[in-house]
Amino acid sequence: MAHTTCGYRNASDRMVILRCIGPEQFFLERVVFPFELLSFECPPNSEVEIWSHSLGGPEMVESFPSRELVIEEQAPEATAASLDTIASLGIAEAKPHQPTPWAAAS
Repeated sequence: MAHTTCGYRNASDRMVILRCIGPEQFFLERVVFPFELLSFECPPNSEVEIWSHSLGGPEMVESFPSRELVIEEQAPEATAASLDTIASLGIAEAKPHQPTPWAAAS
């Protein structure tokens, strides 16, 4: 499943906790300090919750869909067919993938 890159800036003067809950049991929880920008990846259709701590205990400050925080969406991975199309246009040569020498197993 492709993930989207999101960003959240804590504009408050208090530390908050960002919780991102998504499909297929996706869960992300991070502490975000005041004025910090947190970048994270999550599946589309995830829900983001911002929590703070007060004298009464934890309290949810706001909740919104992750699409409101999207910075960029991941492009689908290149396929052999798309590489052949690029090669046919003369932009690049069609070559089978060869491992780099330093990545080859000894």
